[in-house]
Amino acid sequence: MDLPLVVGVDGSESSLRAVEWAADEAALRAVPLRVVHASLWERYEGSALARELGRPDARVLAEDIVRAGARRARGRQAGLAISMAALPEEPAYALVREGKNASALVVGSRGRSGVVNLLLGSVSLFVAAHADCPVFVVRSSNDNQARTAVHGRVVVGVGGAPAAAVRFAAQEAERRGVVLHAVRAWRCPAHETIDHPLFAGAPERLYEEQAVDALESALRDLLPDVKVRRRTVEGPAHRVLLAAAHEADLLVVGARRRPGRFGLQLGRVAHTVLHHSACPVAVVPEET
Repeated sequence: MDLPLVVGVDGSESSLRAVEWAADEAALRAVPLRVVHASLWERYEGSALARELGRPDARVLAEDIVRAGARRARGRQAGLAISMAALPEEPAYALVREGKNASALVVGSRGRSGVVNLLLGSVSLFVAAHADCPVFVVRSSNDNQARTAVHGRVVVGVGGAPAAAVRFAAQEAERRGVVLHAVRAWRCPAHETIDHPLFAGAPERLYEEQAVDALESALRDLLPDVKVRRRTVEGPAHRVLLAAAHEADLLVVGARRRPGRFGLQLGRVAHTVLHHSACPVAVVPEET
C-alpha cells in the first residue's frame, strides 16, 4: 500500500491553501491524502471549561477543522482518496510522528497566531527540522499549483553530500514534466588573493572548477530521461537559492540528520530559504 501524503491543517487560510497544494501533490504521486489537525487545548483546559465559557468543545472544533480541510482537498482533486485525523496532541510532535508513516509531509508557513507571509512559524520550522520524511513548506503567497507548472522548473541546491535531495528533486521534476535546475554556489575566500602562490593570478578559477566537479558528481547517477540544467554561481548559497526560487515551482534542499543530536537539524542555508523563499520549499532529510 502506498504511504499517504500528510498535510497539517489548523483552520487558518494559510493551512487550507497548503491543503489544496497537498491535494495536487498527492494526485501527482498517485497516493492518498491524510488531513491532520492536532491540538492540546482540550487536554489542558477540558471540555467542562469550554461549556462553562459558552465555547464549542475543542474536540468538535478539531473535527470541524479536519472536515473543512478535507472539503478543500476534494474541491481541488475530486477523485482523491482522503483520510482525516483530529489528534489531542502537540501539533509539531504529532506531525513529526505522522511523518514516520508518510511519503511526505505538507505544512503551511504560518498558523492562526502568525502573520501571514512573514517568517516561518514555529510548528512548520520544527517539522521541517525533525521529520524523517521530506517536508514541503508552502506559503499562502506561493503559486498554488503542483499539478500545473507555472515556471517549468524545479530547483535543487547541491551542497556537500546531497544525494537524497538530488534524487528527490529529480523525481519531482519528472512528475511535473519540467526541467531540473541543479545549482551549486561557490565562493573564493577573501584571504586567497592573486598573490597566493597556488593560484597564479586566478584564485576564482579553482573554486569554480571544484564547484563544477561537485555538481557533476552529484548528478552522475540520475536517470538519463531527466532533463537537467547545471549552474554554478558565485555567492553565498542562501542568496543564490533565494534568487533561483523566484523562477521555480519548487525549491529542494537537503538537511543533515545527526542521530542523537537535539535542537533544529536544518543548517543555515535550509533555515534561511524556509523563511524567505518565493516558492514552496521541500526539505529532504539526509542522514550522516
